[in-house]
Amino acid sequence: MTSRLPLQLTSIAVTLVNLAILLAIVGVFVARERAVAAPSAAPDGILRGRGLQIVDEQGKIRASISIHPATTQPDGSTYPETVLLRLITSQGRPVVKIASSEDGSGIALSAAEGLAYVQLQTRGGNPRAVIVDGAGKEISKLP
Repeated sequence: MTSRLPLQLTSIAVTLVNLAILLAIVGVFVARERAVAAPSAAPDGILRGRGLQIVDEQGKIRASISIHPATTQPDGSTYPETVLLRLITSQGRPVVKIASSEDGSGIALSAAEGLAYVQLQTRGGNPRAVIVDGAGKEISKLP
């Protein structure tokens, strides 16, 4: 009977080590899920936050919604707080931008390569449209 005691102690020790390893693995998975999970929705079912980034499988930001604070430029001009939606290519180039602020809004659509873009904007009641070709030459502007 005394020869069975060391075998039982060894079995118990191996079982405890296996249990500790299992708990560590589960803890890593739980921590990883908490790190990437979105915050839970409020009781009214609405998800709230100060910004949003959508990333691809490589971790590159492919879309974002952000709030930019009001700023004053070196020339003294001011820009009010702005909400900006950006859609970004896999190469990191923003090709769609939609912005909204207290004094206007705008949308810019650009080519995935080259300098071509279309921009529609209104700020302070002054609408504007610009079209630029792939060489960067402005081909149309209203007004």
